[in-house]
Amino acid sequence: MTRGSKRKGGGAEARALDDVGGAHVMSWVIAIMLFLTLLTAAAGLATAQAAGALDRQMAGRLTVQIVEGEAQRRDAAATRVLAVLRGQSDVARATPVPQADLARMLQPWLGNDAAAAELPVPALIDVDLDSDGGDAVRRVTAAVTQASAAARVDSHATWLGPVGRLLDTAAWLAGGIILLMLGATAAVVMLAARAGLEAHRGTIEVIHMLGATDRQVARLFQRRIALDAGIGAGVGSVMAAVAIWIVARQVGALESQLLGGLTLGARDLAMLVALPLGFVALAVLAARLAVLAQMRRML
Repeated sequence: MTRGSKRKGGGAEARALDDVGGAHVMSWVIAIMLFLTLLTAAAGLATAQAAGALDRQMAGRLTVQIVEGEAQRRDAAATRVLAVLRGQSDVARATPVPQADLARMLQPWLGNDAAAAELPVPALIDVDLDSDGGDAVRRVTAAVTQASAAARVDSHATWLGPVGRLLDTAAWLAGGIILLMLGATAAVVMLAARAGLEAHRGTIEVIHMLGATDRQVARLFQRRIALDAGIGAGVGSVMAAVAIWIVARQVGALESQLLGGLTLGARDLAMLVALPLGFVALAVLAARLAVLAQMRRML
């Protein structure tokens, strides 16, 4: 057989197996699976970013409340506590929250009465510690309660900790779902490749008699699967990009401090861009393994 005839024969073999696995069906399966995987990955990465941002916000943050019904005694106690806080070596910053800001925060619930002088609104002091260790929190708490019996110390890590753990759990759950989607995609590709082999069993036997090896036949299937997976990956990526952009705009419009942490960094975007390429590589590898294993049983 001449070099030209080999080339023509290879083209004929490729055309004979060109409809392996149902091209349109496989492309749409890959597109849907990748679309769902990208959405899950984006949600998981954004949630992990939010959990990290929340951890940084909670680290070493305290709020001191001066709960005193009489305004004069409240202000005097707040002044004493503030002086004690600023004298503590564990405290990096202690800032009183203006009463006008508190009244503005309470206005949606209390209306104009939130600014009334007779309303027993506690004084608040925001505190940043040099470290987020429990010993520093205990020392500061002891010093504050000694300065004023009306003072209460709230650690941000105590009441926001469950939120952080929920975000961490959601991020890990997203990772588990992605692994399941990858496994399901590989299984679908393998089933399609095996079905294609059975459908073209006679053609494959003829190709083998003409001198083709198992690896050459496997490459024909790989090329078809790679083309279908590439088309599906492109469609799925575009759909996912549009959906992620829409959700990102809506989250940004909420102007929420908690949801504001649901962002995607440069590394996250790079991972999302690499995911479609990984999908195509996974499909090609799964098809190759399935074809070689099936052909060893067939021939």
